[in-house]
Amino acid sequence: MSRMLYGTLSEDEILETAQSIAVTQCKNGMIPWFEGGHSDPWNHVEAAMALSVAGMWEEATKAYEWLVTSQLPDGSWFNYYADGIGVVDQRIDTNVCAYIATGTWHHYLTTGDLGFLEWMWKVLDRAMTFVLRYQQENGTVLWSLDPDGHPGRYALLTGSSSIHHALRCAISCAETLGYDRLEWKMAANMLKKSLSRPDRNFEPKREFAMDWYYPALCGALEKHSAVNRIDAHWDTWVMEGLGVRCVSTGPWVTAAETAECSITLASLLQYDRAHDLLSWSKNLRCEDGSYWTGMVYPEEVTFPVNERTTYTAAAVILAADSLNATSPTGKLFAQPGV
Repeated sequence: MSRMLYGTLSEDEILETAQSIAVTQCKNGMIPWFEGGHSDPWNHVEAAMALSVAGMWEEATKAYEWLVTSQLPDGSWFNYYADGIGVVDQRIDTNVCAYIATGTWHHYLTTGDLGFLEWMWKVLDRAMTFVLRYQQENGTVLWSLDPDGHPGRYALLTGSSSIHHALRCAISCAETLGYDRLEWKMAANMLKKSLSRPDRNFEPKREFAMDWYYPALCGALEKHSAVNRIDAHWDTWVMEGLGVRCVSTGPWVTAAETAECSITLASLLQYDRAHDLLSWSKNLRCEDGSYWTGMVYPEEVTFPVNERTTYTAAAVILAADSLNATSPTGKLFAQPGV
């Protein structure tokens, strides 16, 4: 009998969902959103992390190989790629570039493979060096570079929260390999300070659920502040029994936001609420283990229509992992250095 992970997903179900990601992976290792679709490095890393959780280490390593070969000389990656075409969007997102650190540390924790960490070090080092070029005096990180090289005018709360967590993971990688990156620690502290005032230092995107839970998900807030932030806006974002809205303007529930909010609750040690939230995502599960991106209620119409995405499947796997007390990566977001 397949073991349940805190009553949410069985090992067999985790493997089915991971296989739904793996069958979408291109021969060069790139993982698009869906078959024939584009890929972005952030969601690509998220999918690779899910493959690692499922023990599909060969496929996960192949995904990281694609990142190694596609990294630009300055340490960055473009926004979007398509199989057989190459780059389809030359904008560069600092958060997208930073996420390689989270994925690298996660894969090391999963496998214990020090050789992998050593292999990825130069790639990770270049990426974090690139990202921190755009940190401002107030600690925030500008969110993007235009194709002509001009940096964006502002920082985003969700992206900066993710960068903060990536910095913590990068520091853990460096310390494991015996490298001193004091500047990363200073940058992380500056960024955390700016994130303690999320409604002052960032371009307002309050209609998106990620801006609600991401500062708490990524450990940028002290626990009491994080819990207060989640509780204060719970009724705005959560449709009881169904999941988390993607935007506040309509009853559109998405499995990825639901799963990520579940991870947030688990990182705050609110396991019962995390379990309940993740269990609701089964409304969007398909027979092959993949997940609809989202569903509009009460009509129960998929949106985007009939879209099933690898990053959605990955988020669900990572959420189940966060509820698994025996997993080496279950505490990644709560305690990334452990």
